[in-house]
Amino acid sequence: MSTALAPASAPAIDPITVEVIGSAFASIAEEMGEALVRASYSTNIKERRDCSTALFDTAGNTLCQAEHIPMHLGSFIGILPHILKRHPLEQMRPGDVFVGNDAYEGGGTHLPDIVLAEPIFVDGSIVGWAVNTAHHADFADRGHAHIYQEGLRIPPIRLYRAGELQADVQELILLNCQVPRERLSDLRAQMAANRMGVERMQALCAKYGSATVLAAGRALQDYAERKMRAGIAAIPDGTYRFADRFDNPELDGELEFACEITVAGDTMHLHFDSPPQVRAGLNMVYTALLSTVYYAVKTVVDPTILPNAGLARPLTVTAPEGTVLNCSHPAAVNGRVATCQRVVDLIHGALAQAVPDRVIAACNGSCASATFIGTSPKDGSLWVYLETIGGGSGARATKDGLDGVHVHLTNTSNLPAEALELEYPLTLLRYELVDGSGGPGAQRGGMGLRRVYRAEAECRLRVDGSRLRSAPWGLNGGLEGGKGTFVYGDGVTPFDHGNGVLKPGQIVEIITPGAGGYGPPSKRDPAAVKRDLAEGRIDAETVRRVYGMS
Repeated sequence: MSTALAPASAPAIDPITVEVIGSAFASIAEEMGEALVRASYSTNIKERRDCSTALFDTAGNTLCQAEHIPMHLGSFIGILPHILKRHPLEQMRPGDVFVGNDAYEGGGTHLPDIVLAEPIFVDGSIVGWAVNTAHHADFADRGHAHIYQEGLRIPPIRLYRAGELQADVQELILLNCQVPRERLSDLRAQMAANRMGVERMQALCAKYGSATVLAAGRALQDYAERKMRAGIAAIPDGTYRFADRFDNPELDGELEFACEITVAGDTMHLHFDSPPQVRAGLNMVYTALLSTVYYAVKTVVDPTILPNAGLARPLTVTAPEGTVLNCSHPAAVNGRVATCQRVVDLIHGALAQAVPDRVIAACNGSCASATFIGTSPKDGSLWVYLETIGGGSGARATKDGLDGVHVHLTNTSNLPAEALELEYPLTLLRYELVDGSGGPGAQRGGMGLRRVYRAEAECRLRVDGSRLRSAPWGLNGGLEGGKGTFVYGDGVTPFDHGNGVLKPGQIVEIITPGAGGYGPPSKRDPAAVKRDLAEGRIDAETVRRVYGMS
């Protein structure tokens, strides 16, 4: 059997057919995501939805990514080039499934995000790829000096060959996992999601013809490029610079990042400067930087641009190699999303100088997380619980910011207390908004969250986050939002760079940052100030001092 790419040539395709097929792509990707969530086993996927799905064309360009986690695009755009480089197309067969996660040899952005990619065959030719990733809450209680400490590195290899499971490969993966039962079930859910994507794409090709579907994919990418160029052209030409600070429990001090954006006609060049890569899991590989840039620029230029590879064509992204924002092997990368969140702040801060009405004030700028690991009192098995926690969303030119939500590159849910306490020896004592954490302004910034956990059995704990020293900035006269705080155990003993041990009955309190306000507080509607006071969002002293009201 010979394997080839489906023919690229096709008759002229009308816009209506392009739109119909484009909607079908989006529908397939979304359906894959729902299948993955519903079939999964771990709380991190079935409850928190920490996963993403996408379709790619024959060359590895994004056709459509479901509206899940923007950060996961970095894994998608990285793994397919590695697959195509390592595995000749003529040796691929229907039912082949590739698995990978490595940040340097597998196209991933950190090791917990395991990607499954399956070529889609129609009449003996490859017409595209069904791809998904899921964050496997494993590889916990490890160091982060370099990537060799962070978990099992998987280059793109076959997990299934012509539909047959490679049992030795699966056994190798599971042996290196702390909770193999969860991993096995979640991998099976990922496999089912891709199977659905393959079948739906094959049905689409049967209905319209492979050549027409492929032509529609190219037309949609061209359309995304045109919209991105038109949006960039509407931004005044010039060079815009912005710098910001970055803190994290893994660091003893703070890092300084800077971004320079040059807009010239319908193109945009983004250059980033940062310190050299660090011996901590905060470094970003280049694909993580790209996914961050594509998201952040799209939100400002035109949020309606289709999420495919065409939007990237007018953008050029550079950063010195061997730095935190473009690291080299063997830098650790586990906590890269916290750094990526600050990159969004850099881009928004720079573009706010050109189009302030399109940019929101700084969001919580973090991805506060808590990872617990212990031994079950019931049967002695290991358990791992990961939670990432939302915070404030930045105020907008015409609206207040949102309270207690995930922002930008993260888009997961918090685990409900009922599911948390049913699955793990933990009790959630408090879950609430943090009064006064939203930055004052004509439009108020969103408030952060407080979650307080009590350990019912001894466990190790790792907390991560940012904006613990620097506050989310306001925009156009708006004031800063509240900072984040982690309170460990007895409230006196400090964390050791984010690590600690909880004895039964001890608590950990996690307070996430709020967000910046937009516009001068003096211009806030007095009725809104009184409503904030009545609802406990601000206190009487803030009303008097900031808003000048009695």
